Amino acid sequence: MAKRYKLLKSKKSYRNLRDRDTSKKNKLIASKFSKEYFDGTRSQGYGGYYYDGRWVKIAKKLIKKFKLKKGSKVLDVGCAKGFLMHDLKKLSKNKIEVHGIDVSKYAKSRAMNSVKSKIKIMDCKKLNFKDNSFDLVIGINVVHNLSSNLCKKSIKEIQRVSGGKAFIQVDAYRNDNELKILKKWIVTAKTYMKPSEWKQMFKETGYSGFYDYTILEDDKWLIK
Repeated sequence: MAKRYKLLKSKKSYRNLRDRDTSKKNKLIASKFSKEYFDGTRSQGYGGYYYDGRWVKIAKKLIKKFKLKKGSKVLDVGCAKGFLMHDLKKLSKNKIEVHGIDVSKYAKSRAMNSVKSKIKIMDCKKLNFKDNSFDLVIGINVVHNLSSNLCKKSIKEIQRVSGGKAFIQVDAYRNDNELKILKKWIVTAKTYMKPSEWKQMFKETGYSGFYDYTILEDDKWLIK
């Protein structure tokens, strides 16, 4: 049975949704996961995705939680430019074997030199790896970018190649206002579900790893 684990801490930040233009045009551009999504305007994605050390704490927690050691193999699903991969490798003094996949050729072309050769262009709904290939598979804010049916396929694939040694983070909402915020702010998500619905999907897919939710709480957003 899947278990909840808080890997990411929510920040006490306040943002104005008027700064985000999630028009159909911008969502279409973002869905290509190219330069505009990573290094374009804020309405089309990150507005500039650069290494700033924010993944170091996450890497430390993963190493401790999953008891990663020399020879451990880790797969980052939706690794983008490989920042988390880089930090895992650096913190372990190159003892952890890191791998990453992403659909974005642009992200790989701009990936950190320390891990670029370990990134494959691949879709998470079909992972071209053998069963139980990894000691940890990470999927942070990625599977919800697929339709519901493909979410299930992706989760099953993560379970297959990890044997349940995995962590998945997904967007979720608890009320209509939080759903409104999600749809207004997130430019790439295709599946919006409540925590209970995600838990049911984890159960249906036989996922036995860890998970958590990203919830955009309505008291942290200016929505008018």
